[in-house]
Amino acid sequence: MTVCKQITKFSRAHEHIADFFSLLAVVLLFGSIWVILQYYVPVSDWIRHDPVWHTTLIVGALVLDVVLVLSFLAIGSSRFGEEGERCFGTFAGRRNHSSPTGLFSSWLKHMESVGKKHR
Repeated sequence: MTVCKQITKFSRAHEHIADFFSLLAVVLLFGSIWVILQYYVPVSDWIRHDPVWHTTLIVGALVLDVVLVLSFLAIGSSRFGEEGERCFGTFAGRRNHSSPTGLFSSWLKHMESVGKKHR
């Protein structure tokens, strides 16, 4: 059983935990925005002392933050999929259509299927 299937099975069995992960993602997102706005000046001064190393640390922290938010959202929303659905379906994009209208059509179908899952 793949990790995705295990997460889906667990989150369907324990919906309150999946709800908690969705809430945790929102709290982490808005908490990150608050920290960025609150500590912008001290962090800017800190970066000036060693720009290369400190900028690398800040970018790494931001990447970790984004990965955590998206992971929490994925865990929280995994309970909404269909039973026989693939775990990692991505937007087909321009691979399947060469015209701009075909790209829009693919995107529209993708958004409609996403909307059906989250109703």
